[in-house]
Amino acid sequence: MKMADYQGKEVLVLGLAKSGTEAARILLDLGAVVTVNDQTPYEENQAAKELEKLGATVVCGSHPDSLVHGDLDLMIKNPGIPYRHSLIQKAMRLSIPVVTEIELAWQIAPCDMIGITGSNGKTTTTTMTAKMLEGGMKTPVAAGNIGEVASKEAYRATSEHVLVVELSSFQLQGTRHFNPHIAVFLNLVEAHLDYHGTMEEYASAKSRLFLNQSEEDFLIYNLDDVEVSRLTVDAKSRCIPFSTSSAPKGGSFLQNGMIYILGEPLMRVEDFALPGEYNLSNALAAATAAVLAGANREQVRRVMMTFSGVRHRLQYVDTIGDVTYYNNSKATNVPATVKALEAFGNRKMILIAGGLDRKLSFQGLKDPMNQTAKAVITYGETAEQLAMTAKEAGVPTILSAETLQEAVEQSRAISEPGDIVLLSPACASWDQFKTFEERGECFIEAVRKIKEETP
Repeated sequence: MKMADYQGKEVLVLGLAKSGTEAARILLDLGAVVTVNDQTPYEENQAAKELEKLGATVVCGSHPDSLVHGDLDLMIKNPGIPYRHSLIQKAMRLSIPVVTEIELAWQIAPCDMIGITGSNGKTTTTTMTAKMLEGGMKTPVAAGNIGEVASKEAYRATSEHVLVVELSSFQLQGTRHFNPHIAVFLNLVEAHLDYHGTMEEYASAKSRLFLNQSEEDFLIYNLDDVEVSRLTVDAKSRCIPFSTSSAPKGGSFLQNGMIYILGEPLMRVEDFALPGEYNLSNALAAATAAVLAGANREQVRRVMMTFSGVRHRLQYVDTIGDVTYYNNSKATNVPATVKALEAFGNRKMILIAGGLDRKLSFQGLKDPMNQTAKAVITYGETAEQLAMTAKEAGVPTILSAETLQEAVEQSRAISEPGDIVLLSPACASWDQFKTFEERGECFIEAVRKIKEETP
């Protein structure tokens, strides 16, 4: 189905929020017959009211079974709505395509697309890639989870643009023909099993990133990640590995203190701006994608030497009394926190961790806690489990708090000059916060308050 094919087609948009609202606007503009269905009551639903004025049929407050019928051509679902939803199940029984707006974005984009996914590092890599492409052959536009809705940016793009799209497993599971010219697969660890059910289903969703690629397309993949390497072995695209531990031929890697991109030296490792091997890994992926998309190598080098990171991703917050504070609120799983703990070498730190209890193991934190943590402060639903892990790791000081603000105050009381206070929760934020961004802002505000109260 291409752009012209939407004329007169019956489309149900299930769930509005940002992505559903933009998809509905575009489909109406393309001549589709659009019905939008959202749980929020009509009286409180400004987006639904605006779409109604544009010609959409609006059903709010409930999900009537009659919305899905034999004449329906397509359902576009909000990525967060699980597939067990009754309307989605009915659509699937009737063989009605069920997609996310990422599929729509790819269909209507008049330009090349770089698709970036992975369990961790997506936003950092997407941001770096877009910055590296600035001043190059095409104008980069970052979209997806990182900012503007992908379909909105695709609809207003021209052939002179290149879309750099951050993709979640939720979005990718709802694709059918989606095919970015350049795909980047960063890593894969256990995550979102409450949505996908099993690790196999999660991996399958991620693999849709390159499922439809051909030998004319590129797949940039992490050779150091066993699962990623296994999943990409049968890819039809031109596969380009990146690695921080080996030097794959024709790929991107580190060797003798130098960073190589596509087999060619770019710069010294010591000149890279961000701490941690995982940031180097993300940078290798970003630089490889950017160069393949036509970036100037000098611009790639400049970004790698000056990039200061992304908010809530190992973000430097402040230094107060020679104690340095880092906000890594985006670390919603154990591997992300492990990488953060390893990023600072042998410097001792006070780790603040905790959040939503997804019944996952924290055993992977034991060794890095033992090696780097002088203290661990836990809070939230997982406070007790994380405190037990810290005890098993032999951490000298273990404290628990009711809230993140209280945890930051406790860190102030036990910190000494030269320490790092690191918020890296290893858990989702939804026990006390709506988003990881809100959690990160809470940490930043708590640090700001400490600075105000410090003589």
